[in-house]
Order: sequence, then structure tokens, then C-alpha cells
Amino acid sequence: MNLQDTIAQEKLRHLTRRHFLRDCTTGLGGIWLASQGLASGMSKPAILRDANDPLMSLPPQALAKAKRVIFLHMVGAPSQLDLFDYKPELKRLDGKECPKEFLEGKRFAFIQGVPKMLGPQFEFKQYGKSGAWFSDRLPNLAKHADKLCFIKTMQTDQFNHGPAELLVHTGNQNLGYPSLGSWVTWGLGSDNNNLPGFMVLISGGRIPRVGASLWGSGFLPSAYQGVQCRSAGDPVLNAANPPGISRDVRRAALDALDRLDRQTHQEIGDPETLTRISQYEMAFRMQVSVPEVMDISKEPAHIHEMYGTKPGKESFANNCLLARRLAEAGTRYIQLFDWGWDTHGSSAVESIKDGFVKKCEDIDKPISALLTDLEQRGLLEDTLVVWSGEFGRTPMQENRGGTTNKFVGRDHNPGAFTLWMAGAGVKPGFTYGETDPVGYSAAKDPVQIRDFHATMLHLLGFDHKKLTFPFQGLDQKLTGVKPTKVVTGILA
Repeated sequence: MNLQDTIAQEKLRHLTRRHFLRDCTTGLGGIWLASQGLASGMSKPAILRDANDPLMSLPPQALAKAKRVIFLHMVGAPSQLDLFDYKPELKRLDGKECPKEFLEGKRFAFIQGVPKMLGPQFEFKQYGKSGAWFSDRLPNLAKHADKLCFIKTMQTDQFNHGPAELLVHTGNQNLGYPSLGSWVTWGLGSDNNNLPGFMVLISGGRIPRVGASLWGSGFLPSAYQGVQCRSAGDPVLNAANPPGISRDVRRAALDALDRLDRQTHQEIGDPETLTRISQYEMAFRMQVSVPEVMDISKEPAHIHEMYGTKPGKESFANNCLLARRLAEAGTRYIQLFDWGWDTHGSSAVESIKDGFVKKCEDIDKPISALLTDLEQRGLLEDTLVVWSGEFGRTPMQENRGGTTNKFVGRDHNPGAFTLWMAGAGVKPGFTYGETDPVGYSAAKDPVQIRDFHATMLHLLGFDHKKLTFPFQGLDQKLTGVKPTKVVTGILA
């Protein structure tokens, strides 16, 4: 085989079905594809991006109150009834058998038979001019009562952790959909060309059940997936060059790889090839920028005291301080996951009287410090801070297998949970919605996950109906196809 035959064979190897449909002699493939697009009403993506600079900062579609997001997710779903949603009636019913109306037609993860009601396990007080209720487990956060905007009537249709977490972060309980952070960074880009627009920080000893799918880019270009940072060693894997490889050598290797990738893109036309080039370049810049922004040891002593941080250790406190540093550095979307909030009462760690108390101690001081720090630096006015779990907990004590658990705990409750926000564009010192007398379901102004997503996008300057991306014959949206509303009642 001569050289020309070899080259021709190599070109054939790279041909795909896409090339056949586009270039076949009859042109039927192109005609069919065009008709499919017209028939389905599909349009171009709402955001047109330069594949060579996918994270270039773009203005929002409309007036925005928020420029960035810090999302604090308590993995496992903390009990709203022991933190924010005080119910005197539930306290009165403590220890009594659950009324039948709370059980008929209901599905539970573990409760069987007739459980006993479980009153609030801690003392509650009202704080601030707003009179917001807090249990004594969050004394530092309670001082910020007049900064927080509570939604007491969040609802979900998922009662298992994995699908519920996916619904909160991707708008869909199934795998393969873009996360909130990916939609936001696709729409707005990043304000720092040397850092990813979407960063993920994890504490509590393990990642959430469905892992990287919670910060994946789904059908959006992979440039918009979240970058997970590590608690020990290099903040991001391979941020440092291997021994014996200098920065000049790395630059030369990337230049050679760039030429090969661009040649491949010219032959095949896959847009992900350009994404790969931009990601390699981002990684090269990150070798300098990431160690700088992730080094919290440079913070003054009073900041470490305020947050309760210990440089070099994995902790929620360290991640809160990192979140402030990333926000200050121009990162668009910062996601914190804190594992360990699943309080069924099946063990001491999962007990509201034990493990839950420890988790509250872990987050109380750092979140208070984060809000104070953002405010004193002028960042809170255009940063949206969100705190949430994936669903709520029952007003009944869990009785796994029909037998009351050894430790105090509550089962999953998709009917009502509490989410709070602070900062850009939301009413401070405000509570939206009201649950029934025992905190089991929404009695007034229920809010679905998709409504929350629409409201977040609104604060960031997007109409959730117009932020679309064509995929699988549908103009896909974060909020899906069900009726969705912006929760205007919480907007400042």
C-alpha cells in the first residue's frame, strides 16, 4: 500500500454517520434532518458560544440582581422541624400515635404501620425584627435572621436521596441532565479567565450518592461541568507538573497537542475537540491560579477564628472560606456539598440527638462567618447564597420495620422542607409559605423545585422559558415542561 492509499484509508476511518448524512450523493440525509428541525420547532441554543473561548463572560438576557451563586447543600436532608419550622402542635402531640389522615395514601422510605409523633427535639426562639424561628442548634446563624429569606413550603416528588438530589441540582430525577451550575456558567461564563466558572467543594467524608452527575454538564458542552476540588494534596488533580517537567516543556507539549487537535477538528468537525483545546489551556492557566486562590493559610488570624478553619484539613468551615475566596476571584457558581444529614435514628451517627447535633456544630459558625464576610466585602449584594437539603423529614418518629428505632430519627418527607436564601435580590428577614400544624405538608403557597429553579434564573437575569438548548428533538430547559412560576413573593 502506497502513502496516498494510507492517507485515504486514515481519512475514511474518521468518517462518521454524521458525514454520511451530510455528504451522501442524494442529499436525503440533509433534507431529512432539516425537515426534522422544522417539524419539531427546534431552534438554535439560546446562548451562542465561541468554542475557542467557552467561558467568556456574557451579559444576562435581562436585568440581573445576582452575579454569582454559592449553593450550600446539606446531603441527606436535615430536619426542618428541628431547625427552622417550629410547630407547637407537634410538641403537644409528641409520643402519641400518628393520626390516620397522615398515613392514608402516603409512601414512605422506611415507616411501616402506625408510628408515633415526634415533637421538636430542641428549644426554639424568635430572632431579629423578622421574628424568624431558630432552634438552639444554630445560635450563630440565628444572628443573621434579618438577612435570610425562608421558603418553608418546598416540595419534591422524590423521596429517595439520589433522585431527589438530582432533581434539586439538575431539574430532573434521571441521570444525564445539566446541573444548575452548568446552565448558569453556560449562560454567563466566568469573570476570571484563569479559573473554571463552576467549582465544587465537598466535606463530610464522602461525596453524594450520585456523585459527579450532580455537577455534570449533561448535553451542554463539557466546558461547563463543575470542577471538584480536593481537600488534601493538589486542590485539583494534576494541577502540578510531574517531576522533571518544567512549565516551558508543558507549554511546548500543549502547543503540539493544539496543532493535532485543530487538524482533527478540521477533518471530523466535532465541537468537543475545540472544547478539549480550551480545557487544556484552562488547565495550564490553573496551574498558577488554583494554588493561589485555594491557599487559605494566607488569610489573617481573625478570619480563621471567625470561620473556625484549619488549613490542610477537610472541613465544611474550610470550604466556606474557600467559597468566599472563589467568589472574590470571579468564579460564577460555587457548590458546597456536606455529607452526613440523613437522620433516620438507625444509629447514633444518624440520631437527631447525636449525629445531627454534631452536624449543626459543623455548619453554624462557618455559615455565619460566610454571610458576615461576604457582607463586609460588599459581595453579598450581588451574590445569591442558597442553603437546602433534598427533601424534608417527617413529624413522625421512624419505626423501621414497624418497630421504633433505637435512636431518635425521622423518615424522608417530600411534602415539605425548608430552603433559605440570602443576598442578591431576595427579601431579607422574610418567610414565604406555611406548613400545616405539624409541618408535614404545605398549607399555603407550595413551591416546587422547578419554581425555585425559575426564581434562581430570574435573579441571574434569565427567563427560564427562554434559556434553552436543543437536544433529542426538544428545546431543553432546566425547568422542564411542567407549569412553572417565578416565586415573585420573595423578590426584593
